[in-house]
Amino acid sequence: MFSHIMLGANDIEESKLFYDKVLGVLGCEPGILSVLPTGHKRYLYMLDGNMFLISEPIDDNLATHGNGSTTAFRAKDPEMADKWHEAGISHGGTTCEDPPGVREGMGMKLYLAYLRDPSGNKLCALHSLQS
Repeated sequence: MFSHIMLGANDIEESKLFYDKVLGVLGCEPGILSVLPTGHKRYLYMLDGNMFLISEPIDDNLATHGNGSTTAFRAKDPEMADKWHEAGISHGGTTCEDPPGVREGMGMKLYLAYLRDPSGNKLCALHSLQS
């Protein structure tokens, strides 16, 4: 259904450091730099056929986060989600929602860890506890 997800970054190098660490926990290589003809920078992350990008806004306005939006990354187990969360906190992210842990609802049992990146985007590491 999706071809990629891209989030805006106000300080692209600070955001690259953050995403190199949190996505590295999930097995992703460091971001690959692309410079647009306008001079704006983007970093591309690829893992398991999925693409995630961070970008300087090409309209030169500040990057803003979407209220009510969340970008979620799959974790292979709760320990990976915890490491992802710790890496984010250690590299400029802030915790949001409840502490990492089990959430149940709508017939699902999930292990979730939430962060905001340095630009305020809401992120989640998710592991399904369904059998």
